[in-house]
Amino acid sequence: MTQVDLETPVTLKRSLSPSRASDFTTCPLLYRFRTIDRLPEPPDPVAARGTLVHAVLERLFDAPAAERTLDHAASLLPSEWDALREEDPRLAELFASGEDAAAQAGWLASATDLLGSYFAIEDPRFLEPAAREERLELAHDAGVTLTGIVDRIDVSPEGLVRVVDYKTGKAPGPLFEDKALAQLKFYALVIWRTRGVIPTLLQLYYLADQSVLSYSPTEQDLLVTERRLAALWAAIAGAAERREFVAKPGPLCRFCAHQKLCPEFGGTPPELPVIQLVDVNAQSPEGV
Repeated sequence: MTQVDLETPVTLKRSLSPSRASDFTTCPLLYRFRTIDRLPEPPDPVAARGTLVHAVLERLFDAPAAERTLDHAASLLPSEWDALREEDPRLAELFASGEDAAAQAGWLASATDLLGSYFAIEDPRFLEPAAREERLELAHDAGVTLTGIVDRIDVSPEGLVRVVDYKTGKAPGPLFEDKALAQLKFYALVIWRTRGVIPTLLQLYYLADQSVLSYSPTEQDLLVTERRLAALWAAIAGAAERREFVAKPGPLCRFCAHQKLCPEFGGTPPELPVIQLVDVNAQSPEGV
């Protein structure tokens, strides 16, 4: 493991995305490992496939409407995979040896299957998204910038807004739908506060089982989301001030890449360096 210079402060931006919010809610120590220690994680073929499918679905809408077919989408897979590996060299480790050629072919075929599921859900020839992979950002009064990249925003001729997010896994059971929708409510809040319009429809497309989870948010929903995010950021800032990010064991622990450093598994986290809270666009950091 890389030796940390404890004399050099580590910056923690006053920024919160859906993924980092999920990390802290799941396990504060996981949040620390990813956001403060910035520990590397080995490439995961399932996550990489999801990133690849997202990239293809974004590029698909570059084509004229009549050419947005499954065959065309599948034809984009090799070039988009090459681009992702160039952007993140760690992905080359997934299929590094010649004997992995068959595994890579099967992996790409599974990505084609997921694209086929997308086409079973909707026909992109009849859609013209208002935005794809758009970064949303809101400097909130709670002292944190809410930010994230939304897969797709559609706007009807009447001005109705739909937010769409692609998921390459299976739809959650009814008990976990609220947790699944948290990401889209996050985006809906930022859209409402920055554009003055509450999205009419939030939709999660689950490509593994060709299902769609839909939700129509209300102003009250988004106010609750806003309070929760403000409280969550206060908890993160408090943990940084106390220099205490505790492990929170749960069913997702078995998927964690940092078990060897986790006290719940007999490990010892690296010593925590000095943390500096930094506004997203600020020049002068605030030490903690």
